[in-house]
Amino acid sequence: MALSRWNIMVMALCTGLIVANIYYSQPLLVLMSEEFGVSESNAGQVTFFTQVGYALGLLFCVPLGDKLERKGQIIAMTFTAVLALTAAGFSHNITMLKITGLLIGFTSVVPQLILPLAANLSDAANRGKVIGTIMSGLLVGILLSRTLSGVVGHHLGWRAMFWIAAGISLLLVVIMLFSFPKSQPKFGGSYGDLMKSLVTLIREQPMLREASAINACCFAMFGMFWTTVVFLLSDKPFGYTSEQIGLMGLAAAAGALGAPLIGRIADKKNPRIAIGYGIIFLLAGYGMFYFFQTNIIGIIIGIIAIDLGLQGIHVSNQTRIYALLPEARNRLNTVFMTASFIGTSLGSGIGLWVWSVGKWNGVCVAGTTLILIALVIYLATYKRK
Repeated sequence: MALSRWNIMVMALCTGLIVANIYYSQPLLVLMSEEFGVSESNAGQVTFFTQVGYALGLLFCVPLGDKLERKGQIIAMTFTAVLALTAAGFSHNITMLKITGLLIGFTSVVPQLILPLAANLSDAANRGKVIGTIMSGLLVGILLSRTLSGVVGHHLGWRAMFWIAAGISLLLVVIMLFSFPKSQPKFGGSYGDLMKSLVTLIREQPMLREASAINACCFAMFGMFWTTVVFLLSDKPFGYTSEQIGLMGLAAAAGALGAPLIGRIADKKNPRIAIGYGIIFLLAGYGMFYFFQTNIIGIIIGIIAIDLGLQGIHVSNQTRIYALLPEARNRLNTVFMTASFIGTSLGSGIGLWVWSVGKWNGVCVAGTTLILIALVIYLATYKRK
């Protein structure tokens, strides 16, 4: 079954609303720390555990898309996310909130099941464009989730955000049930064979290793920024509320509209070109963060720059790996996105530590270092097609 424009738009909507589940907590960290009487760094571990859960879900659940019927798996995972989100809203202490954060991350890997489904049902000439469109939904979801969460947290409290998210996810279960096409897998081996094949793919596909390493560094930079910018903006000279901090997501969401254009470039030209430009945008963004750290306009420009840069890198890398082995797209995506979100988790964790010892200057130096590592990998593998 070929994808219609309606199918693609619904997939983009579902992708954005589900991936938002793992980012709602970020603008709420200060509120959580105040309610439970813990430090901001302790509360920040909720974000870290959520990202770890997402990485684990990518590793153990996404490969099943090459073995199970994808629509059924997507619906089952989304319904489980409803239960995890509901439980988070009833958390009695910070430990329970960390555990439910882990479960929210684990069950919210649905976007990484939707993307291979879309790639399988798209023709090669338009695959980059389709991936770019769905990635727009994903990126808008990531970025606007912070805006929505900040507003809800400010007016209704942090618990309300998790209950609202549970309601949204339940509605999506119904939408997906009636609108998603079915896609039969081709892998006939056991789950053990499926997992072992991940190692084979890593060993035999140098492009997969390259793309995963670059993405891991860039996602670590991204996770570090969004975990620590909450502390920067809530402190002097800004003193912003969770609602105002959440509005920063609007600046980044503007850049997400560029994902389909990047996808078209990937369809027509060598995607590595977009990756190189993306790294330049990331460096420019962190330069703005360092030199204009007390100027909100400079911070906003930096946010737009790193969002555009990350899009260029991620969409181009994902288009490249989907072209390697069509029958193994879920497993390729597993390796690629697990590396990416391990990067995000480590970036969040390192960011909390760097903030505790070096505040914002330390974050800027650490983030720039991660981007430079990605640049070294990019340049060292430049001759590979």
